[in-house]
Formats: sequence, structure tokens, C-alpha cells
Amino acid sequence: MALKEEFSNRWGIILASLGMAVGAGNLWRFPRLAGQYGGTFLILWIFFLIFWSIPILLAEFSIGKKIRKGVIGSFAGIAGSGFTWMGFFIAACTLGITFYYSVVTAWSLQYLGLSISNLFNTDTSFAEKLSAEPEFLNNYWADISNANTVTIILHVVAVVLGILLLYKGIQKGLEKANRILIPSLFVLLVVISIVALNMENGIKGLEYMFSIKPELFGNATIWIEALSQSAWSTGAGWGLIMTISSYSRNKEDVTLNTFVGSFGNNTASILAGIAILPSVFALAESEDAAIAFLQSGNQSLTFTVIPQLFAEITGGDYLAIIFFLAFFMAAFSSLLPMLELFIKIIGDMGLTRHQASIRAGLICIILGFPSAYSLDFFNNQDWVWGIGLVISGLFIIFAAIKYGVLKFKKDLIDADSDFKVNNSYFAICLYSNIFLGIFLIYWWMSQGYSQYPWFNEAGNWNLFDVYSNASIITQWAFVLVVGIIFNRMIYKTFSK
Repeated sequence: MALKEEFSNRWGIILASLGMAVGAGNLWRFPRLAGQYGGTFLILWIFFLIFWSIPILLAEFSIGKKIRKGVIGSFAGIAGSGFTWMGFFIAACTLGITFYYSVVTAWSLQYLGLSISNLFNTDTSFAEKLSAEPEFLNNYWADISNANTVTIILHVVAVVLGILLLYKGIQKGLEKANRILIPSLFVLLVVISIVALNMENGIKGLEYMFSIKPELFGNATIWIEALSQSAWSTGAGWGLIMTISSYSRNKEDVTLNTFVGSFGNNTASILAGIAILPSVFALAESEDAAIAFLQSGNQSLTFTVIPQLFAEITGGDYLAIIFFLAFFMAAFSSLLPMLELFIKIIGDMGLTRHQASIRAGLICIILGFPSAYSLDFFNNQDWVWGIGLVISGLFIIFAAIKYGVLKFKKDLIDADSDFKVNNSYFAICLYSNIFLGIFLIYWWMSQGYSQYPWFNEAGNWNLFDVYSNASIITQWAFVLVVGIIFNRMIYKTFSK
């Protein structure tokens, strides 16, 4: 990595930003949450985009563009050597997600394969199969998400394919892949949304999606879900945009790129919601049944409803292939910058890009195996590190405040930006988000989403419960303690 790599033009970095942001969270996580909480969730989600995600992304983009190292080295370059441990946590949090994100890509390939096989099955239509076996899709999901050999193999394939692309470098690898993946993804989402809305009762799903229930604003879960979804989907706090911007051209417009990526991501989420929620209403026996299903928070919503939808309509076999091809593109386009983040970090240790790529791939394959094998392990990691993004966001805010908020904005954000955000907006958001982030984490943990949030029935620390606070705090604390203890060594290793 001795030679400087960079994107060829502005579109290269914009597409990379969209590829980073638009992922499986848009097609898999967002519709589930919008289905649970409707328009109330959408209001909070948009609020957190403007108030939380965009200011943090502005800070991330400018840090990466200024320092041009991996996440750990770039963060330390702004916050100072004594706070390298914070950059270490950001990197560890994102890698925690990376290790299971390839599994989502594997699931998308499983369903793409199922859709293709249905197309060529001339003996029995998929609709007839579902009629004969009503629980087929639920059983299929349970099968591929637990100890499934094919899923494990596809997890390996996804990582290897990603590494092979990135092995070629930024322009020949990441940029070239995004030029195909991102435009294709948006076209496919538009097609599927149009089909869903034209189904009988489909418009009711759209009405439900945008209906607002004021009483839900008092629910702690919806606030933290809206914040984590915004952070998850836009990439705020991941360090991914920090990695991408380290390859930007010297005069790249920080603000414009951030806004295009952020609003482009939210547009993709809305399109995914329009595709899936109307589908639920079109398939349900009644409106009440549709609402009850959506509010159950079924994690497999995308995997069980969409195949059923396409089985019921003319040309559905082809549309199913289009949808899961779009899902794969979304998941894979987000996996690429995650792998690139890891490659960049390893490269800061003095290894060549080829050496760093191979090592990153091997580690991701090995550490992603537990999530590929067990849905419970997958859910735990999603729970722990998804919320961990709030901590990462707080650390990035700390770096900007330590530098001096307005000085940071003037020196790092505005220097090459034709479009500038208001100084007061940026400062108010950063300072307020410190209290907001801490309060929401406290409020969320105080709810207790496990039967035994801290200690199990025997009085022992409930470490191995999927959704326990004990599991979250233990994993966060481990990374933080390691980072603090080895802070000086980490700084010397990644900030050469």
C-alpha cells in the first residue's frame, strides 16, 4: 500500500458511498421495523438521519480525507495518540458486523438459488408447492439459518469473491464493481415496488407504512431502533466512510458526497418498504392479519413473504429472481467496503495490499463461521455490535469536539466543500448527540429485552443469553479494556 490509491472521479466515491450505505439493512431490517411501528418509526428515522447520522458522516468523511489511513490510524491522527483505543473500538465494532454480514450475503444467494430452481421446475409450480406445504418457507428459513452446509460454503464464497475484487485495488476493484451493482440495484427496487403497489390491497400496505401512532413515541425501543437503523443503514459510526474517503481526491467535496450518500440510502430503504409492506397486505387473509404479522417483528419477513408473494402473481418466478438478485447486490455492495476497511487497517501495519487482502479474507472466513452455523450467535452479534455503533458514533463526535467543533468544520469539512451546512446546526447536533446517545443506551438497557438482562435464574452473570445486557456489556468492555491496555502499542502499529 505504499502507492497512493484513489477513486478516478466524484462518481466513483459517490457510488462507493451508496454501496457502503445501501445494503441488506435496507431490504431486510428496514421493512421489518417499518412494519412494526409504521410512520412513527419513519419520523424518528428521518430525524436521526439529519440530527445524528449526517453530522457524524461529515466528521468521518473529513477525517479519512485528511489523514488517509485506516480507521485506527485516521482516528488517532485527529483525536490524539492517547485516544487510539477509541479508534480501535470503532474498528472492532465494524469488524464484529463484517464477520456475520457475509452470512446475510449467503442467505441472499440461497434464496436466489431457490428462485432459479422454481423457474426451471416444470413438474410443480411454486404456488402449488406452498399450497401442499404451507410451512415450506418457514422451514426453509429455519434450515438455511442453522448448521446448513450450503450457507457455510456460500459465506466462504462471498468473502473470497469480495477479496478477489478488492485485491485489484480501488479503481479496478471497488469502483468498477459499484458502477454495475448500485445502478442495477435501484432499477430492480423500482420495478419490484411498482409490482407490489399494483397488487390488490397493496396500497393499504403503503397507507400503513406512513400511518403515525403518537403513543409509540413513548416507547424506548422505537427510539433506539430508529437511531440504530439510521446508523446501521447510512454507515454512521462504522468507519466505512472514513476508509472510503481516505482514497478520495484532494479537492473532494465532503458535504455534497455525504448528503448524496445519506439521502440515496434512505431512498433505497423507502423503496424496499414499498416493495415488502404492500406485499404483506396483498397476501394476508385480512387487514388485521397483515398488521398482526408485521407487528410481530418477524426477522424472516423478507425471506418468507417475498417468495410467497411472487408465487401468487403472473411472472412471479422471474420477479423473485430479480428481487433476490437485488438483495444479493445490496448485501455484497456493502460487504465490499467492510472488507476494504479490514484490508486498509492491516495494510497500515506495513503489508502490501495483496498480503493484507489475503489475511483479511482468511480472518473473516474463520470468525464468520459461528454466525454462519448458528442463528442465535448471529442474532447476538447483530444485537451487540448494531447497538455498538452508537458508542462508535459518540467516539467520532468526541474526536471532532476535542479538535474544536467550528475549527474542525472550517479546516476539514468546509475547506473543499462548495455546499456547506450551517455552523450552528453542526455544533448543536454534535454536542446534543453526546447526551442523546448516552440517554438512549441507558433507556434502552433499562427496558430489559431478555428475561434475565443481567443475571440468570441461578444468580450468575448472564453472558450467553442472546439478548441480555450482560452479553452486550461484556463484549463491549472486553474490546475497550484491550484497547486501553494496549493503546500505545496500537498507536505505534497503525499510525506509522
